[in-house]
Amino acid sequence: MQNQRRRRELRSAAMLVAPFLFVFTVFFFYPTLKVITLSFTNAPLIGEGEWIGFDNYVKLLSDRLFYTSIWNNFYFVLLTVIPTTVIALLIALAVDHLKGRVQALVLTLFFLPYVLPVSVVTLIWSWMLDFQFGILQPMIEFFIGRPVAVFKDPHWVMPMIAVVTIWWTNGFNVLLFIAGLRNISPDLYEAAALDGATNWQRFRRVTWPLLWPVTALVLTLQMILQLKLFDQVYLLSNGGPFNQSYVVLLQMYREAFQLNHGGYASAIAMVLFLTIVIVSVLQFQLLRMGGRK
Repeated sequence: MQNQRRRRELRSAAMLVAPFLFVFTVFFFYPTLKVITLSFTNAPLIGEGEWIGFDNYVKLLSDRLFYTSIWNNFYFVLLTVIPTTVIALLIALAVDHLKGRVQALVLTLFFLPYVLPVSVVTLIWSWMLDFQFGILQPMIEFFIGRPVAVFKDPHWVMPMIAVVTIWWTNGFNVLLFIAGLRNISPDLYEAAALDGATNWQRFRRVTWPLLWPVTALVLTLQMILQLKLFDQVYLLSNGGPFNQSYVVLLQMYREAFQLNHGGYASAIAMVLFLTIVIVSVLQFQLLRMGGRK
C-alpha cells in the first residue's frame, strides 16, 4: 500500500516537472550545448563545419575589436550600475513617504518607461536629442556652448546611451527598493526616534543595513543586464562613431548574421557568458560579505 502511494506521488511529481524539463531542454540546454560545440568549429551560422579546437578562442586573443568591445562593455557598467542603483534608492526613499493614490500615481510614472519596448525608447530619445530639432539640444547648448550630435560624437555616445538606459530600466529597481523598505518594521524607526536619532542616523543605522540585501540584488541584476548591452547601441549608434560604442553582443551579431561566422560568434558568446557568470557571482559574494560586516 505504501509503495503504491509512493509510486502515485512520483508519477504526479513527474507529470508536474515534465513540462518544465521539456522547455528547459529544448530552449536552453540543447541550444547551450550547440553553441559550445559550434565554438570549436569553423561552421557558418547555418550548417556544419570542421572541428578546429581552440582556434576561435586563440583568434579572440589577437582580435583588437574584441578588446575594444570588452572595454566598452565595462565602461558602460561603470556608467550605469552604481548610478542607477543610487538614483533608484533615492526615488524609493522619496516615494515611500507618499501615501495613497499619490504614491500609486508617482510609482506608475516612474515604472511606465520600463514597460516600453526598446524601439520606442530609442525613438523617443533620438527625437529629443536630434541635432537640429531635439528639445534637449537647447539645454546641451546652454552648458556646452554649442549643440552636439550626441550619438555621433565619440565622447558623448556612451554616456548618453547610459542616460537612456537608466531612464528606461530604473522603474524596476525602484519597485525592488520599495518592497525592501516596506519589509522594515516601523517599530524600529519609532525606537530610533525615541533614542533621539536624526533622519540620517535612522537611515544609516536602520534603513541601510536592512536594505542591503535588496541593494546587493539590484547591483547584481544591473551588472548582468548591462553586460548584455545590445539593443540600445544597435538602434542609437550601431557601434559608432569609430567603434566607441561597439560592444560584445554587437560584435557577435556582426560575426554571426553579417559575416556568417557561426563558430567564431559562438566563441564570443561563450566568453561573454563566462564573463557574466564570473563577474556576477564574485560581485554578489563580495556584496554579501560586505553586508555581514
